[in-house]
Amino acid sequence: MTAFIGTWSLVRLALRRDRILLPAWILVFAAFAYSSAAASVGLYPTVESRVALATGSNANPSLLALYGWIFDPTSLGAISLYKLIALGAAMVAVLTIIVTVRHTRAEEETGRLELIGSTVVGRYAPLTAALIVSFGASLVLGVLSALGLMSPGLPASGAFAFGLAWAATGIVFAAVAAVAAQLTSGARTATGIATAVLGAAYLIRAIGDSTGDGGPSWFSWLSPLGWTAQVRPFAGDRWWVLLIPLLFALACSAGAFALVARRDMGAGLLPDRPGPARGAAGLASPLALAWRLQRGALLGWTVGFVVAGLVFGGIAANVGSLADSEQAREMITKLGGQQGLTDAFMATEMGFLAMIVAAFGIQAALRLRAEETALRAEPVLATSVSRTRWALSHLGIALGGSAALLLTAGLAAGLSYGATTDLDQFGRVFGAALAQLPAACVLTGIAFAAFGLVPQYSVAGWAALSAFVLIGLIGPIVGLDQWVMDVSPFTHTPKLPGTEFSAVPLVWLALVTVAGVAAGFAGLRRRDIG
Repeated sequence: MTAFIGTWSLVRLALRRDRILLPAWILVFAAFAYSSAAASVGLYPTVESRVALATGSNANPSLLALYGWIFDPTSLGAISLYKLIALGAAMVAVLTIIVTVRHTRAEEETGRLELIGSTVVGRYAPLTAALIVSFGASLVLGVLSALGLMSPGLPASGAFAFGLAWAATGIVFAAVAAVAAQLTSGARTATGIATAVLGAAYLIRAIGDSTGDGGPSWFSWLSPLGWTAQVRPFAGDRWWVLLIPLLFALACSAGAFALVARRDMGAGLLPDRPGPARGAAGLASPLALAWRLQRGALLGWTVGFVVAGLVFGGIAANVGSLADSEQAREMITKLGGQQGLTDAFMATEMGFLAMIVAAFGIQAALRLRAEETALRAEPVLATSVSRTRWALSHLGIALGGSAALLLTAGLAAGLSYGATTDLDQFGRVFGAALAQLPAACVLTGIAFAAFGLVPQYSVAGWAALSAFVLIGLIGPIVGLDQWVMDVSPFTHTPKLPGTEFSAVPLVWLALVTVAGVAAGFAGLRRRDIG
C-alpha cells in the first residue's frame, strides 16, 4: 500500500459529485469568452475605433485597476478580452478554490474522509484527487474558452494563450486552496484564507496597473493575476510567462503535501480558538445564530459591492470616450436603456451585479443544507425551535442580504456618478440598482425549493443561475427565440435607468420567488432531516 493508493477512485467520486457544478460553470466561462469576442467584432470593426477605446481605457485609472492594460490597441482580440483578462481570471480562481476545498477540508470536516480513509486509501490520495479534478477542470475550461474565441474568427494562437492563461490562474489558486485546507479545521475558514489571498493578488495587480509608467508597475509581477495579464494574449502571446504560475503552483502543491504528512486527520496546523462554555445572550434565537454564522461572508460581499459601485459610477461618467465608433454606441445602447449611452452602460452593469447578488442569495440559502449535512441542524431542532423558524432565519439572511448588497452598490454608484456629473442623478442610479432585486431573489427561491423538496439536488440553484447567465450572454448574439430569453428572470427586469419603469414584471418575479419559498417549506415539513 502506498500513500497515493485510491486516488483514481476518489477522482471518479469527485467527478460524480460535481457532474452538474463543473460542466455548468465551465460552459458559463466559455460563453463569457465567446460572447465578448462575438460582440466586439461588430463593436470595433476598424483600427481607429479600437485605438480610441484603448486610449480611453489606458488613460483611466479606474478602468486600469478593474480590468488592466490593453497592450495592443490595434488588436481586435486584445480589445475583445481586456475585461476578462484579470476579472475573468479571478472568477476562475474562485471556482477552483471552491472545488479544491470541497474535496479536501470539507470532506474532513463532515467526517466523510475519515470513513473513506479507513478503507484502502492512502494518506495523499484525497489531496491528489482534489488537485487532479481542479487542475483538469481548469485545463478543460481554458481549452473550451479558446475554442469559443476562435468561433468568431480570432487567431488560434492568441485564443489558446488566453485560454491557458485562465487555466494557469485556476491551477495556481487550486494549489493555494490546497495549502489553506491544511492550515485550518474548517472548510469555510480555508475558503476564506484562499479568497483573501485572491483579493490581495487582485489588489496588488490593480496597484501595479493603475499607477502608470511613473509608478510601481512592477507590482503586477508580484500577483498571479498580473502574470495572467503579462501573457498578453493577442498582443504578443508571451508563452514563457506561463512557466511562472506553473512553478508557483508546483511549489504550493508540494507544500500542501508536506503539510498533510504533519497533521492529524480532521485537524489543522493553526490552533483552533475555543469558544465560551455558554453562548452569548444575543444567540438566543435562530435568526441570531444564522446572523452569527453568515455575517462574515455578508460583510465581505458588502465591501466588494461598495467598491464595484464606486468603480462603475466613476466609469459611467466617462463611458462616452470609450465608444467612439457609431457601431459601439449602437451595440452598447442595445444592451440596456434607450435614453443615452451612459444609461445603457449603467443598466448593463446593474444587470451583471444582479447576477452576482443571485449567487450570494443561493450561497446563503444553501447554508441550511450545509448545517443539515454537518449534523448541526439536529441539536437546534431538538429544542423548541421549529423547522419553519430555523429555515426562515437563513432565508431571511439570504433575501435581506441580497437587498443590502444591491442597496449599497446603488448607493455607491449613485454617489460616485453624481459627484462626477450631477447629484440629481443619484436617485435614478439608486433606483436602477434596487429594481434588480426581484430577479435576484428568484434564484434564492429556486435554491430553497430544491433544499426543501429534493435536498440531494440542492445544487439546482447553481445550475439555474448558470443557465440564466448563459441565456443572457449568448442569447442576443445567436438570436435565441424570445420565449427562451423569457426563461431567465433577468430578461424581465426593466433596463433602468433609461427606460420607463413598470412594476408588473417585478410583481410577477416576486410571486415566483414566493412560490419557490412556499414549495421549499412544504417539502421541508414533510421530509426527514439529514
